[in-house]
Amino acid sequence: MSENLTLEQIQDFKGKYPKQLWGLFFSEMWERFCFYGMRGVLTYFMITHLILENGGHMSETKANLQYGATQAFVYAFTFIGGLFADKILGFRKSLFWGGFLMIIGSAILAFNPFPESNFFLGISFTVIGTGFFKPNISTMVGSLYKQGDNRRDAGFSLFYSGINIGALLGGYACIAIGKGQLFSGFIPVDKTWNVAFGLAGIVMTISLVTFIFTKRTLGPIGLPPVSGIEKVTDTAVVEVSGTPKWKEYGVYLLTLALIPVIMVMVAKTEYTDYFMYTIGPLTLIYLIYEMTQHSMAEAKKLIAALVFIVFSIIFWAFFEQSGGSLSIFAAKNLNNVVAGTLTLDPNGVNNAANSVFVIIFAPIVGLIWLALKKFEPNTVIKFGLGFLFLAGGFYTFYTTRFFEVAPGIASLDVFVVAYFIITFGELCLSPIGLSIMTKLSPQKLQGVMMGMWFLASAYGQYVAGILGAGLSEGGENDTLQQKLITYTDGYYQLAIYAVIAGLVLIVISPLVRKLMQEVK
Repeated sequence: MSENLTLEQIQDFKGKYPKQLWGLFFSEMWERFCFYGMRGVLTYFMITHLILENGGHMSETKANLQYGATQAFVYAFTFIGGLFADKILGFRKSLFWGGFLMIIGSAILAFNPFPESNFFLGISFTVIGTGFFKPNISTMVGSLYKQGDNRRDAGFSLFYSGINIGALLGGYACIAIGKGQLFSGFIPVDKTWNVAFGLAGIVMTISLVTFIFTKRTLGPIGLPPVSGIEKVTDTAVVEVSGTPKWKEYGVYLLTLALIPVIMVMVAKTEYTDYFMYTIGPLTLIYLIYEMTQHSMAEAKKLIAALVFIVFSIIFWAFFEQSGGSLSIFAAKNLNNVVAGTLTLDPNGVNNAANSVFVIIFAPIVGLIWLALKKFEPNTVIKFGLGFLFLAGGFYTFYTTRFFEVAPGIASLDVFVVAYFIITFGELCLSPIGLSIMTKLSPQKLQGVMMGMWFLASAYGQYVAGILGAGLSEGGENDTLQQKLITYTDGYYQLAIYAVIAGLVLIVISPLVRKLMQEVK
């Protein structure tokens, strides 16, 4: 039976994709519905509906900083979640615990998301829950492949399309429901935001149920750390854990104890500054320590991984304007017509356009990498190309100023074209980044390095909030035309910096390739 499979049997699959990938695909898809549904409403909700202690709503500048802080904590906790998975819980238990916390967070927001206290309490559960869930399911995908299997990039590209199906559905549905533009005939006007947040919790439950059925096909993948070898009998895979139960329960209790601390830190962005100034250096010190515990060859690979991590920070700082400044830009400076006939909410399009293109093109790009075989560009070059596409996308955002359909209102069509270009940058970097972390990491550091990859995203999100706040400082009371000029000027600058980063990566690619050794 499939649940008795050994790791060798799982990795010795025929065809392009292992069958276990599909279960992880659907579990991640529904979790990403929850995550991107919440992400897509944050900035808009904070400037329009969140009731602060003083009775008002957030300013655009403050909302951008708050968005960056919240997302930074989400991704920062992926490092902690990966660490606990590697050392104590294992990937399966870590994933399930994270999903459970996300459901609780969504339930709190569904009950009453408007008061500041309720909002940040729900967000805090979601922050920690995502930290336990996200890095560990990606690591399990990597475990489906043998070291050196050239089908790994294609597998992660397919997995990435699953992420974006969830992002598409959640990103459009939650904001459209909250704004009363979807299912308005069935949802009372005063309950639209409750339903939007509640829907995220429902689909997260579906994700966990999917994983419960998926895990039976994973053999020993994702089990807790062991003292020796996983025991596979004739009838079942037995979890032989070297971790005392008190440590496992200690992780759960520590997580819950951290909730009020995270609530305060997320709500007050100045605490985010202190956290980000601290967590990066500490994790770098920890990585250096781990390098001393491994061979020189393994240490060189970890240095190469660190290069990818540093450049990914820059990439996400630009890309994640989608949840901050681009969210406000979409709400205020775009019309609502696509291709001359289709009427869509511009915020929903901002949340979902990228995902539509990823769903269509991720499998194709993955198969192109396979078809190129020995002519396939190495990972460093792929990263460099990712930045060049990113630059093209932001230059197109800049050109929206030349396609006004009314004073200060730009064409949604040009905005969509920009996301089409950016998608190829993302496909050259993000799924490849997930894959390369599993290739360059020693087996015992898989969770930690995947966590560091997402910690880089945390810094990217953090910087994205700062950049978005800078774009918003043109003036809260500026005219729409003034705002259009301010935002697009900023996107032009980001396009220039993206070009520079891409060219630097291409120039240093020979050096990084030497550090990677046999890894491609």
